[in-house]
Amino acid sequence: MIKNISTVFVFVIISLCCHSQQQPVHYGNNSQAGKYYQVRGVKMYVEMYGKGKPLLMIHGNGGSIEAFYKNIPYFSKYYRVIAVDSRAQGKTTDNRDSLSFEMMADDFAALLTGLKIDSAYVLGWSDGGITAILMAMRHPGKVIKFAATGANILADSTALIPSLWNDMKEQYQRDKNKVYSSAKEKNDWKLFMLDYLQPKIKWEQLQTIPCPALIIAGDKDLIAPTHTLSIFQNIPRAQLWIMPSCGHATLQDYPTEFNNKVQQFFKQ
Repeated sequence: MIKNISTVFVFVIISLCCHSQQQPVHYGNNSQAGKYYQVRGVKMYVEMYGKGKPLLMIHGNGGSIEAFYKNIPYFSKYYRVIAVDSRAQGKTTDNRDSLSFEMMADDFAALLTGLKIDSAYVLGWSDGGITAILMAMRHPGKVIKFAATGANILADSTALIPSLWNDMKEQYQRDKNKVYSSAKEKNDWKLFMLDYLQPKIKWEQLQTIPCPALIIAGDKDLIAPTHTLSIFQNIPRAQLWIMPSCGHATLQDYPTEFNNKVQQFFKQ
């Protein structure tokens, strides 16, 4: 009997030690889950987690998969999470001069086709939310439902809060004639110009979106509240969620509430 108790005790200690030595997952830099795919002329970096129906996650401007570090662990319990570094961002490099939201929406549709996935749920933050909207417009058969947080469909003072729009105009005037010597500087400018000049989606185009949508923003978001409201009003099957006491980083600042609400929407 004593021998058996000792054996169990040793096993428990070993298990606890092994558990304590487990390293945290570095989303966006996880070689066990990451892989490159050739998509429309670029090597696109993708990490996958979990099993079930596919859920595509699209980050914001200049970001990476790491943006979803508070969301992937939750959603991977219910879905096959497909987290992607967008074109010219993260580990997905693209040295060409042109970049557009339409281009990225087409990238993700092509990625799903290459993965032999007919359609997926989509979660997009900021620029990723814009891309999610365009995916639903340009590739309606690929999107089951989408949730977009902090998205805009125009690049002007009606869409962005005044302080942000004024800062962007000042940066453009200050740096438009600057000579960028490094690849990183050139890429950073390309990403800035993406948000300075785009998107240019017409309100009536939103009315063609056939799938359900959850439009999200913080009540202190970088997107003007009236603009978010208009996006919701123009998508036929949309729901609106304004998160109180929250800025642009809804999914990071209040991850529990965000994850539960989006999951509830997807399950409806």
